[in-house]
Amino acid sequence: MAELTHFYEKFQPTHYDIYLDINRQTKQFFGKSTITGNAKQQTVSIHQKFLTIEAVQADGKDVSFQVDNDNEAINIDLPKTGETTLAITFNAKLTDTMMGIYPSYYEVDGVKKQLIGTQFETTAARQAFPCIDEPEAKATFDLAIKFDEHPGETIISNMPEIRSENGVHYFDTTLRMSTYLIAFGFGELQSKQTETKSGVKIGVFATKAHKADELDFALDIAKRSIEFYEDFYDTPYPLPHSWQLALPDFSAGAMENWGLVTYREAYLLLDPKNTSFEMKQLVATVIAHELAHQWFGDLVTMKWWDDLWLNESFANMMEYVAVDAIQPDWHIWEVFQTSESPAALQRDATDGVQPVHVQVENPAEIDSIFDSAIVYAKGARMLVMARALVGDDALKKGLKHYFDAHKFHNATGADLWAALGDASGMDVGAIMNSWLEQPGYPVVTAKVVDGKLTLSQQQFFIGEGKDVNRKWQAPLNSNYDAVPEIMADKELIIGDYAELRQKAGKPFLLNVGNNSHFIVQYDETLMTDILNHVKSLDAISQLQILQDLRLLADGRQNSYATLVPLLPKFAGSQSNIVNAALYRVANNLKKFVTPKSAEEKHLQAFFDQLSADQVNRLGFEPIPGESNDDQLTRPYVLSAALYAKNATAIQSAHDLFVKNQDHLAALSADIRVFVLRNEVKNFGSADLFNQLLAAYRQTSDASYKADICAALTSTTDSKLIAQLVAQFEDADTIKPQDLRAWFRGVLANDDGQQAAWDWIRKEWQWLEKTVGGDMEFATYITVIANIFHTADRLAEFKAFFEPKINTPGLTREIKMDISVIESRVHLVGDEKSAVNEAVEKVVQ
Repeated sequence: MAELTHFYEKFQPTHYDIYLDINRQTKQFFGKSTITGNAKQQTVSIHQKFLTIEAVQADGKDVSFQVDNDNEAINIDLPKTGETTLAITFNAKLTDTMMGIYPSYYEVDGVKKQLIGTQFETTAARQAFPCIDEPEAKATFDLAIKFDEHPGETIISNMPEIRSENGVHYFDTTLRMSTYLIAFGFGELQSKQTETKSGVKIGVFATKAHKADELDFALDIAKRSIEFYEDFYDTPYPLPHSWQLALPDFSAGAMENWGLVTYREAYLLLDPKNTSFEMKQLVATVIAHELAHQWFGDLVTMKWWDDLWLNESFANMMEYVAVDAIQPDWHIWEVFQTSESPAALQRDATDGVQPVHVQVENPAEIDSIFDSAIVYAKGARMLVMARALVGDDALKKGLKHYFDAHKFHNATGADLWAALGDASGMDVGAIMNSWLEQPGYPVVTAKVVDGKLTLSQQQFFIGEGKDVNRKWQAPLNSNYDAVPEIMADKELIIGDYAELRQKAGKPFLLNVGNNSHFIVQYDETLMTDILNHVKSLDAISQLQILQDLRLLADGRQNSYATLVPLLPKFAGSQSNIVNAALYRVANNLKKFVTPKSAEEKHLQAFFDQLSADQVNRLGFEPIPGESNDDQLTRPYVLSAALYAKNATAIQSAHDLFVKNQDHLAALSADIRVFVLRNEVKNFGSADLFNQLLAAYRQTSDASYKADICAALTSTTDSKLIAQLVAQFEDADTIKPQDLRAWFRGVLANDDGQQAAWDWIRKEWQWLEKTVGGDMEFATYITVIANIFHTADRLAEFKAFFEPKINTPGLTREIKMDISVIESRVHLVGDEKSAVNEAVEKVVQ
């Protein structure tokens, strides 16, 4: 099915007139796609998928055509090449897969309603209208939509509506853009609008299931983000408006359609009176990410999907740049250090991982390259490295040149590096291509050899890995002046260590700031010096020590048993990012214990030891005026205390539940999940279970829904687990977009794992049919691989997934995840005794 020839090579569209008539009642739509363009050959191919093609005309005359469903094409015979206008009439069905044109379902006051929305990335515009559905095939679009409209409904699209006649809504002509960025939505919507200082209209739209003030936060962040980008990019936002639309059913987190960004409700709408600080940060970064795309991805678009990183990596970096500028008090780069960096480092250490720049053709494989840890997180780290190398002045200047040269057109990675290189006077491409084109990253070993400080680099693997002698141009970012800026060779001798140490007056460190994509293995001399001065190190350096030691333990270059006695050194830190790294290591120790064993009791005592002072300091409930760090640290230590079965913590959570049992949604969002989970696990009953499940169905608060999901999936009652798994396929209870979180919750629960694992094996075909067209489908496999750690589960995983290894879009994921589980099984088998002995020793 691989599209060896891009359809754009045969027909190059310049303008579309799209007419759609949509009937929600019958779930049918019909339409006409009129495409003006340049036919390079007499036989051309136009994309379609799931469309019934009724007729094709070329320049007003009927022409012969053949529908080729295998290649998602209409092959059309033309009388001539050159300027041609194709008119294709068709009909189709609305989908329930959250792709193409589809309904979102919701309730207001118990009445079921629908909101129609779209999702065309990567290759689903062809499910809505015939088109050349490739990023390079940019054109202008005139959209006209009719639907079974009733009073009080609103319709919005990429461009403003210019008129409405006979029930048909006509939208202004778009700028030159790619098909996957077209969007529209209609239904009973409420909105709030404002305007930027440059006159761009900003709007947030949502169903009336939400309170009006839930739109306020997003409106403010969107307005200030657009204003920031116009200034930073020195390039005006080119459209008259920027609408943000919350869809009740949405497969991804959000989608950067030009002028009409669509979001999962959880990532746009916030209760201003009861939302955790962490959730505010998340929503702000999602909005800033999508609005970064309005320039980087929409104004200038990658030429083909192999350069997807050009869109996503850049937007992933810019979301932090923007939020840091508009909310500097949030210290948002700390979130980058606790989420993006560890995700990229973990995933990128598995042999077989894709490089950031990856060749791809088949539509199913295009969806599979949206690897959040690589294209988003690793790619963003690459660009953070580039930004640090060239500086913000050169970055801004280079981007300005890049936008000026390529706006309304397409670009490749080489074009970006050329623009940044011209602006900075550096060969940015030579440095960055070693990261872009190669999978993986190095471990830089720092050691004292015969008195000389020596550095070497070698590819780092977790699990089996074939070393093919890769090397990277690594920005070293050392705190010693004698260390060069870039390490391009396999080995470097820096100089006499004693002299360097005396001159610097501090322990030797590499990758200061943790922005370069490598980890460091210090020898005993250097690591002892670092640990002796650990309290004087900044928070990111402390995080980095824990991060690198954890990864080196996963990669078998040191042992988890040696990490156990180090953890108490960090337990008193009041830095959120240090606690994030500390508890990531501590939680990894859980795989070494058998549930409900004596070893687990020792581990619980260790968790109590790590968290007790912090729980006493912070308490259960947020304190007005407390620091951001305290707000973000509390969840780590409460989770640890409850895992430890600390009697005071369990009782405190129970007391809060009893006090608020008539209005659980009003519990502070910062701690609500711990209160609910504690109640279900330690004081649970069928009545409580049913009460929470009913609340889940009724509430439109996505944050409260997530907390209920986390609570219910932690039940230890086998009957309730069975009742829960029975809800997995009931879309009226658990929307398909939310199912993965429920599945993961039950699978991670020792008492529920078998039920969840049995369900997914039995219902795989149903799952594939329901969410299989979704770019996140393969992450169901990732979820399983991140939990399994026994030889029996490995054998079962292989037995089930190996026969599916040739399924387009799943091949890489299955191969990698077998490797991930294998390495964990070997690690646990080899180190279990030593780790448990180390834990027992610390708690005695």
